[in-house]
Amino acid sequence: MRFKITLQVNSRAFGRSLPLNYMYELSSAVYRILSKSNVDYSSWLHGNGFEADHKRFKLFTFSRFVIPRYEIDKENQRLNILSDEIDWYIAFLPEKSTRQFIEGVFQFQKMQVGDKRSIVEFMVRSIEILPSLQYKEEMFFETLSPVCISRRGTEVRTEYLSPDHQDYERAIITGVLARYKAYNGESYTGPLFCNFKLLNTPRSVLVKMKSDTPEQTFVRGYNYRFKIHLPEPLMHIVYNCGLGEKGSLGFGMLKEIPPKLK
Repeated sequence: MRFKITLQVNSRAFGRSLPLNYMYELSSAVYRILSKSNVDYSSWLHGNGFEADHKRFKLFTFSRFVIPRYEIDKENQRLNILSDEIDWYIAFLPEKSTRQFIEGVFQFQKMQVGDKRSIVEFMVRSIEILPSLQYKEEMFFETLSPVCISRRGTEVRTEYLSPDHQDYERAIITGVLARYKAYNGESYTGPLFCNFKLLNTPRSVLVKMKSDTPEQTFVRGYNYRFKIHLPEPLMHIVYNCGLGEKGSLGFGMLKEIPPKLK
């Protein structure tokens, strides 16, 4: 279940400048809202999530902000918002995430997103529930947030796979099968196939996590357009909790596009 949330920029509070890579800070803001509005749900997300094969999953994802007008300050690694209103998309797979629940959590909320150098305050103006995915044999998507797929490389280092890597398709199906099992409590037993094809040159995005702390690290994802053929139950998982890994940190959210935009 996915939602479009319209946010008003309250520039009087702190200004209009975000960190250039703000996904971790945005995920922190989401958890703060959930914690303040529904302690039980927040604790469940943090401590439990859904579990399969000793792995825990927080089955939701969200987009980067959709900002009509902005400018990039490369020198200071800042994104300056010029629009007064922006859109933001968030999707939840768990059944608990009904329209009434999301409206109760986010309606009239303020969100503060930023790091030690700059913060922007947003106020929720409206929440719109979006139509469910209409499944077709072959579907076309573009990323609303970068897709992260990783594996253990040499010397215990993490290797982030590009969408044109030979193992990318296999990694997609492995990840979505794990999430299906976590959500449904049993393994997927239906027809299994995954046909993935890039439609443009992927753009690499390096996202800074836990900025300016001893735990600071970087995660690499990719933005791109693609077409894919998956069984309907697995497509439902991908659409509502993200493609690849780290959906709850804002990676892997997709937007359906018509074939003419491919």
